Amino acid sequence: MNLTTNSLTCQWEPGPDTHLPTNFTLKSFKSRSNCQTQEDSIPDCMPEEGQSSCSIPRKHLLLYQNMVIQVEAENALGTSLSPKLCLDPMDVVKLEPPTLWAVAPRQPGCLWLHWEPWVPSLFMDQECELRLRPQRGEANWTQVATLPSSILQHELCGLPPATAYALQMRCIRSHLPGHWSRWSPSLELRTAEPAPIVRLDTWWRHRQLDPRTKGVQLFWKPTPLKEYSGQIQGYLLSWRPSGQAETALPLCNTTDLNCTFCLPSEAQEVTLVAYNTAGTSHPTLIPVDFLESIGPPLTRLQATARDPHSLWVHWEPPSPRPQGYLIEWGLGPPSPSSINKSWKMEFDENITGTLLQENIRPFQLYEITVTPLYQGTGGPSKQIHAYSQEMAPSRAPRLHLKHIGKTWAQLEWVPEPPELGKSPLTHYTIFWTNLQGQSSSTILNASSRGFVLHDLKPASLYHVHLMAASQAGTTNSTGLTLMTLALGESELYIFLGLSGLLVLSICLCRTAWVYCSPSRKNPLWPSVPDPAHSSLGSWVPTIMAEETFQLPSLWDPGMPTITKITVLEEEEKKPGPWESGDSSETCGLPTLVQAYVLQGDPRAVSTQSQPQSGTSDQVLYGQVLGSPTSPEPGHYLRCDSTQPLLGGLTPSPKSYENLWFQTSPLGTPVPPPQSQENDCVFEPLVDFPLLQGLQVHGVEELESF
Repeated sequence: MNLTTNSLTCQWEPGPDTHLPTNFTLKSFKSRSNCQTQEDSIPDCMPEEGQSSCSIPRKHLLLYQNMVIQVEAENALGTSLSPKLCLDPMDVVKLEPPTLWAVAPRQPGCLWLHWEPWVPSLFMDQECELRLRPQRGEANWTQVATLPSSILQHELCGLPPATAYALQMRCIRSHLPGHWSRWSPSLELRTAEPAPIVRLDTWWRHRQLDPRTKGVQLFWKPTPLKEYSGQIQGYLLSWRPSGQAETALPLCNTTDLNCTFCLPSEAQEVTLVAYNTAGTSHPTLIPVDFLESIGPPLTRLQATARDPHSLWVHWEPPSPRPQGYLIEWGLGPPSPSSINKSWKMEFDENITGTLLQENIRPFQLYEITVTPLYQGTGGPSKQIHAYSQEMAPSRAPRLHLKHIGKTWAQLEWVPEPPELGKSPLTHYTIFWTNLQGQSSSTILNASSRGFVLHDLKPASLYHVHLMAASQAGTTNSTGLTLMTLALGESELYIFLGLSGLLVLSICLCRTAWVYCSPSRKNPLWPSVPDPAHSSLGSWVPTIMAEETFQLPSLWDPGMPTITKITVLEEEEKKPGPWESGDSSETCGLPTLVQAYVLQGDPRAVSTQSQPQSGTSDQVLYGQVLGSPTSPEPGHYLRCDSTQPLLGGLTPSPKSYENLWFQTSPLGTPVPPPQSQENDCVFEPLVDFPLLQGLQVHGVEELESF
């Protein structure tokens, strides 16, 4: 219910879209009690196209009486009615917002405002809500008070001074149903500015204004004492003549942080204040004598860069300790030191360092001055220069070729002089690369002046460059291309000869290693031991040849049996092809050869005659020759060679075959080859001690075979 237009405005939600043209109609009628009965109808209200609201004029309304309201929606498919709404038009009254006015604040940090209610609602009891929001940033609205309409002004305090705010207000009927009014248009106010609440630190220097006049240059710096200390609009420096305490004469009225003046001789007191529209700060008294610097200076002063926008200044305090320190800094030469100079004071006597962050830019040279402060004056100043951030070397030394050989090259360079603002060198790195892209490098200390490249290839091209490094970065020098010398003709011959000798030595060592190593020699040819050249040759049996050995009977079952006896009949000696007719040392076979071989288990007598070239593992190195009835001493036949002898029909005889008595297919012995005739020795048994105890008995036992 809008009391300005005296109309009842109804709004509704259209509901889901039917994708068909739909007409809405606001229907209402008067009713009594709980809207259960219908009395007078109210003309239908048709909203404007595209609108979801419609207003019923005052002439169709009956105030303080219930009425029923509903909305009818109609399209080509039919109609639909909304739920009924039963209400009294006076229960839904919505007032218009009040009008806000600004009033001058009475004290800093406060806002004073006044408002006027909507004129048609002056007869109604109302209550209003007030909210505010700071203008800075994107702060939210804050509700600060609920006020009755009978109070038309209000003061807000405890706010930050010199801060702009936006305020709004809305109202509603008190103790009656209804709706809140809209928020009023914003009213912008600013809290009052306080007088400056700062401490002014001062410092001065004597300055020669002209040859006859010596002035004083006074510096000051404000230090806020509260979070909201007030905005400073200017500084006033004044003096009072002797005997006139109430009269203050200005020396400087400036917005700068320094002032140069010539103090009159009758001046008794000099004061400095900061001011704004709200007042002045507490005055700072300045001594009028302006004494020269006295006291001991600092013993040591250092400055290092923490980052591109700060400098750390460290000092060692003198003795006795001062009451504080004055630190000044500004751009160093070639910039004038008095332009844009910053400074601050430290009043802690135990402090030994401070961080400078104001007006520090990267890669700049700064002049820093530290002065100890004593009672009423200061000591001698100490000065130092430092860079806020050092840069990498601007260039690296240029390489020069001093000497070159076939496999080496000697390089040298001249170091670059140190530069202001450039970080000192920490080391060099030299790189060289051949045409195949193979690269090598080495690191040298910063004091190096040359280097020799070794292990280069003759007649090869190399590209060399030098890199200078510091803590701030690295810089490469210009490249140097060089070519090593080629080898001479005599050197080439020496190189080839040495290479041939090396290959020959390797081959000889390999051959000797294969020959001397048993594990390597056996796969090539077997190593057959020769008992004639063994340690058995010096062995003498304890039973001499003249002792008689009794051969037990072959029929005794308790004794081991000779399992094989070979008897060769005596036949006419025929000279072999290897015998020499006129040599007295010719090997000749005796008239009867008997071989006795004991093999296997004597109890397991083979029933089959075994061939002479059997598969026994025994190797016969000699045969005992002679007749048992012959009075002549026995002889043995042996061969000095330890290698297998190749037979006629056996291309590769086995190691256990007796080649001296190997027979051919015709049954005749195969003589050894001509190349082995010197290996055949036919000697008496006395020359072979192992056979001295050999005696053959029991010939009568053999006659039964």
